Amino acid sequence: MSHVNIEFTLFSAFYSPLIVAMAGGFLKQEGLDYNWTVSPPGKSAIEAIVNGTADVIQSAASQGFHPPKQAHHDPKQDIRHFAQINEMDGFFIAGRQPDPDFHWKKLEGAEVVMFKSGQPNAMFRYACHQAGIDYDKIIPITPGGPLAIDEAFRNGEGQYVQQQGPFPQQLEAESKASILSISGPLIGTCAFSSLAASTGWLKTDVAIAFCRAYRKARQFISEAPAKEIAILQKPFFPETESIALENCIRSYQALGCWTPHIEITEQALDVTQDIYMYTGSLSSRIPYKQICALPPG
Repeated sequence: MSHVNIEFTLFSAFYSPLIVAMAGGFLKQEGLDYNWTVSPPGKSAIEAIVNGTADVIQSAASQGFHPPKQAHHDPKQDIRHFAQINEMDGFFIAGRQPDPDFHWKKLEGAEVVMFKSGQPNAMFRYACHQAGIDYDKIIPITPGGPLAIDEAFRNGEGQYVQQQGPFPQQLEAESKASILSISGPLIGTCAFSSLAASTGWLKTDVAIAFCRAYRKARQFISEAPAKEIAILQKPFFPETESIALENCIRSYQALGCWTPHIEITEQALDVTQDIYMYTGSLSSRIPYKQICALPPG
């Protein structure tokens, strides 16, 4: 069997297409063994490609807006985003109490436990803009990564919290929060999360086999019941209740972020560049081929 080293920048059920490629046996069907890791807090998995410890990473095309310094003409360090994981923002807004009349204006003047920077913050800023509210009127609480955010909210900080699933679904299962909204529909289709690899690896037979497995996994999660997907993934989420994981997957299926095609479209990347230009994180457009590549095979 050939081997693939996979690294996640963040780990959540939002990345189910990649998780199911492992959990559903799709990689093994293509003759691929694998191991997987999660980047340390505050680090991007891009570094794992550069230092040679990962072949494929869960990342975001926006990482290509500010690429790391690469060795000249070294295909092992020339990185491209070659497949999408999600075509929409998957961060939920949860509050401490049910609120059937919730609207985003209620975030103004409120304490929100949230991400301080990076794509989660850029997309949240743009969602606030689309909702017609003033982001600067929000009182941010930014303790760190996903686990730190969850812990802070559980410890009583903030009126609202910004999280990917299944964190808010687990809070809801424990009656500690209620999910009130999700950013995705405000922003629309965009190049959100992706798979990335070096251009050297993308030319290999292993890369072609990997993409065959990944296509099958995406097709599966677009058709299978949420409960079936949750059962497959449960070993990856030992501390999450089964019903919370199932509800999370069902929400993402309804959101439409897991479209069956795997390529990152130029239109989706254009929207993401629009968002980063709005937030001031990007000053000029970058050509598609400088960031993305078509999936092998």
